[in-house]
Amino acid sequence: MKADITVIKHPLVQHKLTLMRQAETHTQDFRRLLKEISMLLAYEVTRDLPLKYETIQTPLTRMDAPMLADKKMVLVSILRAGQGLLDGMLELIPTAKVGHIGLYREPTTLTAVEYYFKLPQDVEYRDMLVVDPMLATGNSAVAAVDRLKETNPASIKFVCVLAAPEGLQYFHEQHPDVPVYTAAIDQGLDEHGYIVPGLGDAGDRLYGTK
Repeated sequence: MKADITVIKHPLVQHKLTLMRQAETHTQDFRRLLKEISMLLAYEVTRDLPLKYETIQTPLTRMDAPMLADKKMVLVSILRAGQGLLDGMLELIPTAKVGHIGLYREPTTLTAVEYYFKLPQDVEYRDMLVVDPMLATGNSAVAAVDRLKETNPASIKFVCVLAAPEGLQYFHEQHPDVPVYTAAIDQGLDEHGYIVPGLGDAGDRLYGTK
């Protein structure tokens, strides 16, 4: 199966991403920009949501108007940086249910280690959007989707701000059926597994930690 990767090149997304990349961007601005980008990404990712028509009354007349069909969504944040994307998406999709997966990267092997997993009870057959700002080695993304597939969702999409070619390749080797949406594909990874040119550690920049 051919890898399904969508790079969202909207000018507003690209402009805000450039501001996030800059080393001098302060925590509060980084946090705001990530939230704004997440709303724009959510707009693109939900383009294929089905619609139904209901009769409504306008101030002038009755009409058959489009509304979202009864399509229940679950947003799954990969802790902790995923929260920065989650907040913006919930602004756009306030009825979505929310799950969390806690993963940290073992510093020597760069493998993903799970420390937390909690989803809403009725996620079976629902559409899932998995959010994490960075798809670097792909280990965390693969581990998260491995776990989520155990719950038998209707579909899964992975949404990030930046991706590395190495991570994309590994992710689609493991999950060729899961499309990836990103704002940019950078040149690669450094010796520590960070995306270059990247934007640094998204979690640290989001929360002002090191």
